[in-house]
Amino acid sequence: MQTILIVSTDFNASADLAELLKRRRLDVHVSDTISDAADTLIVSAKYEAAQGGTRGITEQARKVGVKSVTVLDEAATEFTQTAELGGRLNRIGMPTLSADMMSNAHLLMAANVIGGLAGAMAAGAETTGQLIDLAKRVARTDVTVFINGPTGSGKEVLARQVHNLSRRADKSFVAINCAAIPENMLEAILFGHEKGAFTGAAAGNKGIIRAADGGTLLLDEISEMPMGLQSKLLRVLQERTVTPIGSQNEVPVDIRIIATSNRGMPSEVHQGRFREDLYYRLNVFPLATQPLQKRGDDIPVLASVLIARHCPADMTLPVLTPEAITALRAHDWPGNVRELENVIQRALVLSIDGEITAQDLVIDAGNSMVLPELAEAV
Repeated sequence: MQTILIVSTDFNASADLAELLKRRRLDVHVSDTISDAADTLIVSAKYEAAQGGTRGITEQARKVGVKSVTVLDEAATEFTQTAELGGRLNRIGMPTLSADMMSNAHLLMAANVIGGLAGAMAAGAETTGQLIDLAKRVARTDVTVFINGPTGSGKEVLARQVHNLSRRADKSFVAINCAAIPENMLEAILFGHEKGAFTGAAAGNKGIIRAADGGTLLLDEISEMPMGLQSKLLRVLQERTVTPIGSQNEVPVDIRIIATSNRGMPSEVHQGRFREDLYYRLNVFPLATQPLQKRGDDIPVLASVLIARHCPADMTLPVLTPEAITALRAHDWPGNVRELENVIQRALVLSIDGEITAQDLVIDAGNSMVLPELAEAV
C-alpha cells in the first residue's frame, strides 16, 4: 500500500484532507516537517515557497525516498490540476468553499485526485471504509468471492478493488455481464471454441475464461446465467480446467473468480433458478454493497468523482456548492450511483460560472423529473 505524508505547516486543510484520505483506507501520516519516508508527499504552496520553491521541495523529497510530490495552493481562485516532471510533481489549486469537510467541494475534489493517483477506491462513509478493509483481507488469498447488492451500488468497483489489492493486480481483470449476452452466445464467449465447432466459427477463440488466465474473472449478474451453463461453470470451479466447444481436451486455467448478483440467491436456489452446488462454490466469501441512501458521506465524494469523469475537456471543472451537496444528500437515490451519475451529467449541462447549484440538480421524481425553472430565452 502507498504511504502518504502530509506536512501540516502552513496548510489549513491538512487535517481534513488527511481524514478524507484515511476514509479511503490510505496509509496517511501528518507531520510539521518532511521527517519520514513516504511514497507521496503533500505540502501547501506556502510551505513549498518557504523551502526554496520547486527545486528545494523536490530535493528534500528525494533525500527521504519520496516518489511523488503534490502541492496544494489554498490561495487559488479556482480548482485546477496540473502535472510536472513527468507526473512526479502534481499541483492542485484548492480554494476554500466551506469550513465543513463534507461540504467543501474543492477539498473533496483534491482528495479524489490524490486518492486516484494512489489507486484508492472512492469512499467517504465509514461503512464503505470497513468494506475496503474487508476487501484487503480477502485479496490476500485466492478465495472465490460473491458480491451481493442492489443494481448500481458499486459491485464491479468493489470487485476491481479486490483484484487491484491482490497478487494478481498486474494480470488481467476480465468482466462479463451474464445478463447482457444472448444465451446461445454465452457458452462460446465464456468457454471458447475450436475452428468449425459450429456454423460461423471460421476461427478458434480461447474464450473469456482463458483470457483471464493468471488474473481475475468477474461474472457480473451471474443469477442470469442459464441452468445449462451452470453445470459447466461448476466444473471449471472444481477442476480449474476449461473445455472449449468442439474440443475433447481440457485446458488448465489459473483464475480467481468473483461473482455478483442483485438478487437474493437463497431464494433463487429455492425456486430452482440457480444450482445449489454452484451457489455454494461461488459463495465462499460473501461481500455486500449497501444502497447509496445508507452511506450518505459517500454521496458528495462520488458526485465529485463523477463531475471530473463527465466534464468536457474544454469546460472549466465546476464545483458543487454547499447547498447542492445538501440537496444531493437529502435525496434517497433509489437508482443508487447510476441515478447519481445521471443527475451529475444533467447538472453539467445546466451549470454556469463554474458552479453546480441546487437549482442545477434535475432529480427523478417517480416517473417524471423535477426540472429547474429556466429563464426564458430573449
